Amino acid sequence: MAAEEPGPTGGPGPRQTWAGLPWLVRTAVLWSACLVVIAAGLYLLGQIAVLLAPLAIALAATIFLTALLDPVLLLLRRLRLPAALAALCTVLLLLGILVGVGALVWNLTASQFDQLSQELTQGVERSRDFVTSTLPVTDAQLDRLVDQAREGLGGGSPDPVAGARTATEVFGSALLALVLLFFLLKDGRSMWHWVLSRVTGPNQPVLAEAGRAGWQTLGAYSRGTMFIAAIDALGIGLALVVLRVPLALPLALITFLGGFVPIIGATVAGAVAVLVALAGPTTALLTLAAVIAVQQIEGNLLEPLVMKRQVRLHPAVILVAVTAGTLIAGIAGAFVSVPITAVLWRVIDTVQQRRAASALLPAE
Repeated sequence: MAAEEPGPTGGPGPRQTWAGLPWLVRTAVLWSACLVVIAAGLYLLGQIAVLLAPLAIALAATIFLTALLDPVLLLLRRLRLPAALAALCTVLLLLGILVGVGALVWNLTASQFDQLSQELTQGVERSRDFVTSTLPVTDAQLDRLVDQAREGLGGGSPDPVAGARTATEVFGSALLALVLLFFLLKDGRSMWHWVLSRVTGPNQPVLAEAGRAGWQTLGAYSRGTMFIAAIDALGIGLALVVLRVPLALPLALITFLGGFVPIIGATVAGAVAVLVALAGPTTALLTLAAVIAVQQIEGNLLEPLVMKRQVRLHPAVILVAVTAGTLIAGIAGAFVSVPITAVLWRVIDTVQQRRAASALLPAE
């Protein structure tokens, strides 16, 4: 075997230099290169999603709602309804629920949201007085910290043009999501079969099983998250009513919406409830105890029971996913980051299991 050519200066060539490195250094270099490529790809996808934010949000909402409403569609199909009529009835049922619940909540709470803002302001002021009286922090330092946090969150004077543009984008995204929802409910399975028909060879069964596992995970996550958020809102809302905390219904609504962002959403919603209850120290402490009790029941009993093993993620993974989604796409990114992570994990795990099973089969 011929020896490797020396380098331009007469020293060892690149292969000899690489082979001379310790195995730990080579392993670290390879893993670092892989992580850099993966991070660059994710960053590029995130930037594309930000540039196409209305379309990305509409697609994410459509896929989430399709997975959520798929059992309703299957039930209507078992009743011998045509695919188009079953999809239309499912979409109309969703619209009826959203409009009905929205109208009910608005009629019951519209007059209380101004009071909620005032209560929150008073709660923040009481918290401010407590911090400045117990910690070595002056009012000027606290104001500076608040201003820096507000600037970091993008707070500033409202722009009417930007507000109108945002409202138009939200309306267009909602309309697009409804249209796409109808077509996915009607033709989603035929679209997936068409994709599978374009894949040949041994990869087709792997793709079919991975897609099925990912879809089941997304459906279980969407339905489980909605159920858990409703239980959280009901439990904390009842506790607020028993403790006679003002604005219990708006706070329960905030808790329900916050339940769709794991860990962080529930924490923020609980903090809002405690701030409103700060009129009395005893009431605030009891409210905090109730919020912690409901969240502990959710995390240790409801989530393992409802979500099952197929969608369970480690809390550290959830925190990283929510933080990354928030940094990339704001509130919308916080909502979709965890289901995307759960589906990707399930798909990758299914592919690995399938390949491991294939490797154990005897060769023909």
